Amino acid sequence: MRSPWLATPALAVCLALSACGSGQGAGAGPPTEMGATPVTTPTDPEPAAADSESATPAAPRSTPASVPTRTPKAPAGPSKPPPVGAATLTGTVQAGVEPGCLLLDGYLLVGGPRAVLTPGASVLVTGKIQPDLVTICQQGIPFLVETASRQG
Repeated sequence: MRSPWLATPALAVCLALSACGSGQGAGAGPPTEMGATPVTTPTDPEPAAADSESATPAAPRSTPASVPTRTPKAPAGPSKPPPVGAATLTGTVQAGVEPGCLLLDGYLLVGGPRAVLTPGASVLVTGKIQPDLVTICQQGIPFLVETASRQG
């Protein structure tokens, strides 16, 4: 009595999966290694030449597939491009999403005196931008602090 209850859902799953695999459309080429059907771009032949004495046939011209254009979104972070070499930042320190992570104007403050760099403090920091530095803070462009002082 139990086997029909187990066999029915198993059969339904097998039928659904086999229907997914048999969706090769008419005129589609053979599947590639990964199971995808290759995509080809249609070609438009040149119009036949009016001169019948031309011995050279016109070469087919391929038309590029239309690609939708999209305006890229501005990345999160600072609104100005990072300067090269040493840089100076001023502003109010903000707490990051992870404990111990501090941000200033979209930059992640790495190092520096923690007595000066506290959330809410108005500071002036100098250092270097290190965009390839890996951190656990999940936000901001890493900025290696060399000096930090409170403002106002």
